[in-house]
Amino acid sequence: MHASNEPASLWVTRFAPLIRLGGTVLDLACGNGRNARWLAQRGWQVVAIDRNAEALAGLRGMDNITTLQVDLENAPWPYPGRKFDGIVVCRYLHRPLFPHIAASLAEDGVLIYETFMLGQAQYGRPSNPDFLLQQDELLNAFSPSLHVVAFEQGVVAEPTPAFLQRICAKRPIR
Repeated sequence: MHASNEPASLWVTRFAPLIRLGGTVLDLACGNGRNARWLAQRGWQVVAIDRNAEALAGLRGMDNITTLQVDLENAPWPYPGRKFDGIVVCRYLHRPLFPHIAASLAEDGVLIYETFMLGQAQYGRPSNPDFLLQQDELLNAFSPSLHVVAFEQGVVAEPTPAFLQRICAKRPIR
């Protein structure tokens, strides 16, 4: 199956309706763009970022999607001062980005984050603990500045068994 045919994350599709309709959504480390495509097809303006130019190539020219090739781990944050109505992160972890992610949410903006946690090694990759969240890590990282709408961690069965941690959180309106 070609990666671009992979369905959007169930966590993303569940909580995306909380994002202001027609708003701008940042899809960090978007890969082949399964979530970016899904969001764009439903009217959000998507900024899809990845370091892999080949992965981004499949998104170029699509309605409601702009792409940016950047290595988030070795370059400065690409959007200092810019605010997004939604930020989506799936299957990607680079802890130094946490403060940038939180600071880049607009008032009432929605963070939808899902990635692997400790325990994942029994199901396959990633198995390096540097790329696996600790217990409650997303909750501890984002709950001080954002209102937590939902948080889950542990084994999920669909679409394939995995140890995941996921959070949906909103920037409070001042």
